[in-house]
Amino acid sequence: MSTAPSLIDTKVHKAFSGYGIELEYMIVDRKTLDIRSIADRPLHEASTENGGKASGDVERGEFGWSNELVLHVIELKTNGPAKDLSRLSEGFHREILEINRRLEKMACNLAPSGMHPWMIPDRETELWPHDNNEIYDAYNRIFGCKGHGWSNLQSMHINFPFDGNVEFGKLHAAIRLVLPLLPALAAASPYFEGKKGPALDNRLDFYRKNQARIPEIAGLIVPEAVFTRASYEKEIFAKIFKAIAPHDRDQLLQHEWLNSRGAIARFDRNAIEIRLMDVQECPAADIGLAALVISLVKNLYNGIHISYDAQCAWAASDLAVILDETIRNAENAKLHAKTYGKVFGMANANSMQNLTTYLVDRFLPDAPQSCIKSLEIIRSQGTLATRMVRAHEIHGESLPTIFKRLTECLARNVSFEV
Repeated sequence: MSTAPSLIDTKVHKAFSGYGIELEYMIVDRKTLDIRSIADRPLHEASTENGGKASGDVERGEFGWSNELVLHVIELKTNGPAKDLSRLSEGFHREILEINRRLEKMACNLAPSGMHPWMIPDRETELWPHDNNEIYDAYNRIFGCKGHGWSNLQSMHINFPFDGNVEFGKLHAAIRLVLPLLPALAAASPYFEGKKGPALDNRLDFYRKNQARIPEIAGLIVPEAVFTRASYEKEIFAKIFKAIAPHDRDQLLQHEWLNSRGAIARFDRNAIEIRLMDVQECPAADIGLAALVISLVKNLYNGIHISYDAQCAWAASDLAVILDETIRNAENAKLHAKTYGKVFGMANANSMQNLTTYLVDRFLPDAPQSCIKSLEIIRSQGTLATRMVRAHEIHGESLPTIFKRLTECLARNVSFEV
């Protein structure tokens, strides 16, 4: 969660004219793989190289780096909506190598996956102490941010632009239907505190509970069935801001980014931001999944298998039931709502794995060539969470060995295989 000004510009872009991608990575010690709270060092070093002011935001042409809530995480992002996904895997990889180059002298490197597998947040968390720290302090005072749902999580965000109310409504309707699928494709957090958690996507399991004190902020994670700006502001923003007000006397948190649903409307930059995907082991996997999600959303937006009115009729509570199952079991989730597969053109889907395999096969040709192998591995070997569990429980690899392999995958931009 970064509250710094986004590098995704505030110009109005037509739907599907470009996409803002954000990837979060943790900094770990090269030998022990424990987290290291030193994100300010490479960020400040890079931001001051040409006489600039020390900052948590660094612009580097088509990409940017920024700080997050905690001091051991760095976010990489596109600088504005990217029109050509085919260049992003290699582009993000170059940025990762540059940050690793800077971290090498500190005996550290970046590490991927949705959660650190043995970090103890109560003991190890350090919040970002520099610019915008008053906002982070407010979050910490209200919710207590030294927990897994706050300080031990890395995700990929996809920002979809829209131009006007009609595009917003169609885009929001489509994205709501895609959200329950995402853990079945992108779960990457099966372990925390040195043991297997109750879910294959423990990042999301913690995330959906971390603001339970004020439930209006996250809702059911799947957003309410609202399809205009006016209805969104009335049914979502107004209720969130009213609920937070008694805890936020200085009004530091009365902003759109306070909304913690799995997809949030960012009217300040004319985009809807999907937040439900764990970051993968390499940019090729992340961009491959982003391309798949974009294809799914675009098909729904165009009414290929289900009309706009039928999309709007799906209740958040029904979609949340499916999401709950995929958070716990990823691609192994049961598909209780038989009509859900029909949304994507598969009338006989009898399991989530059955559905996701069908969708990967169907949209694989739309993915950038550099990402196809990563998608094929997800199709044949399962989510990264499933591969990590198989490596540990069947092949007997220790968590440090698995995590070391993941850092090597990130450095080489290759997928984790078992």
